Amino acid sequence: MAQVNGPKIYLNLFDNPNLPITETMVNYWIVMVFILFLCVFLTSRMEKIPKGKQAVAEKIVLMIDGLVDQNMGPDFRGYSPYIATLMMSSVFGSLCSLVTLRSVTADLNTTLGWALITFAMITYTKIKYHGFGGYLKGFTEPIIVMAPLNILSEIATPVSMSFRHFGNIAGGFVISTLLLSALSALSSALHLPLPLFQIGIPGVLSLYFDLFSGCIQAFIFSMLTMAYVGSAKE
Repeated sequence: MAQVNGPKIYLNLFDNPNLPITETMVNYWIVMVFILFLCVFLTSRMEKIPKGKQAVAEKIVLMIDGLVDQNMGPDFRGYSPYIATLMMSSVFGSLCSLVTLRSVTADLNTTLGWALITFAMITYTKIKYHGFGGYLKGFTEPIIVMAPLNILSEIATPVSMSFRHFGNIAGGFVISTLLLSALSALSSALHLPLPLFQIGIPGVLSLYFDLFSGCIQAFIFSMLTMAYVGSAKE
């Protein structure tokens, strides 16, 4: 019977069970090192006339800047590095499952951490453009009796963002695991010499959930971050 468990715990710092080093943390460090080397590779030996890998890097930068300008406004161009980092971390954090590593976005701690950063950016932007008094006043609009609902709506933003991303990736992981187990049991029940039912179908599902869905969720999460932070100025 298939078992779908959370990330493994490799060790506890200072023998404290509240300070675990998990599989997600290790895999995320691997992803970050990969992204670092990728950035160094794409930006090494740069020339005045871009070509090859430099042209690819500049195309990515221009695309991110365009998305930021379109969804947040030119005043938020300084957020472009963060949006690019968020998008790459999400994409490669999901795609790492293609090389047998557990997806870091299949852990709620990862997506919740990103969502809390977005929430902090939203709050900072509101206070920056409206002042602390204006930020508090916003909870009483359009009428003061709406304050509890406005507060819940504010809290729901990071919660919904984190669960949306986590749910899609974790759901795909669970479905793939259960299907692989069911096909394995079917092959054994029919006494097949080769696990024919485990060839093809799991691979197609893996491509969908890991590649397509992972990239789509990374794009959606980044777009929501830009939309929420950009609208906080208004």
